Amino acid sequence: MRKHLLVVAVILTAGTGCDNVEFGGIQVALRSPEPAAQPVGVGVETSATTGLVNVHEPLLLAGVRDGARGRFVVVGEVHPDALRPFPDPRFADDADRIAELAAPGTEWAVFSEGVRVGRLIVESSRTAIGYCGSRTEINGVVELVATASDAERLLAMPASEVDQVYEEYRTISHVYDQRVATLAIAGDAIPRYGARWPELGTLDARDHLQAFQLRNTPGESVAATFLIDDQLEIGAPGQRAYSLFVLGHQGDAGYAEAYSWYHDAATDGKAAPRYFDHLDWDGDGADEILLDVFGNDQRWFAALSRAEDGWVRSYQDSCGDA
Repeated sequence: MRKHLLVVAVILTAGTGCDNVEFGGIQVALRSPEPAAQPVGVGVETSATTGLVNVHEPLLLAGVRDGARGRFVVVGEVHPDALRPFPDPRFADDADRIAELAAPGTEWAVFSEGVRVGRLIVESSRTAIGYCGSRTEINGVVELVATASDAERLLAMPASEVDQVYEEYRTISHVYDQRVATLAIAGDAIPRYGARWPELGTLDARDHLQAFQLRNTPGESVAATFLIDDQLEIGAPGQRAYSLFVLGHQGDAGYAEAYSWYHDAATDGKAAPRYFDHLDWDGDGADEILLDVFGNDQRWFAALSRAEDGWVRSYQDSCGDA
């Protein structure tokens, strides 16, 4: 079982022994990983009813922090090829597994901007409300390194299933060139998809904007969501509503479109995506991007991964598009 890269805003000297890192006034001992054949919570189970083999891989959570506490929702199970739904109804032991990982006192590693920024100590769990499918919400105390004190949207994975490797944490604020680039990318994409032009222009239609730096990628990246007759929240869209998500990468000639996702709410129902965060959650050396998607009466997750010919939507919950 592979372990996953963790990175935080501290520099540790390589070697054996124990290093103490301060999280919000609490001293946390970070020890060199002990040799082990298999991390806790990872294994293989065979369903007694179906005979199918259930390979336990790490789980991914997405959450929002409010002060010292965070509310996280299970996104899915991280397999080498892509995210997969969790729990899987074919495997009864998935319910026992999430109950163990959501037990009070359990520790999860917390990430933002592609690196580790602290930890989550579970206090309670319950069924998530407003999300597609059967999901667990995990609540607890979030302890962050000082440089990530402003981080609000967070990802998490079980602390027992990641390596303790650390890098610098930093945020990126979007700049003029990136803002203009998203307008240009949207301006090219709207007629290409045959969508009607925003009455007040693309600037008025842009609802969300995020700049970020992907791992092992030259230049910065920027993502934006454009909405017509709709909002980035659960709720019924207007009669002629649509959403357009765009992703741009910086190159020698400026920012170019790397991916776009157009969705016509009138014909396909509402599915308005927003950039949530990025992380190399499958340990392949390249970051994946998690999207938070809003529908008429529920929300769900989708993921973007880099393929040989560019970015693709590698995962989406069952309530979204095929």
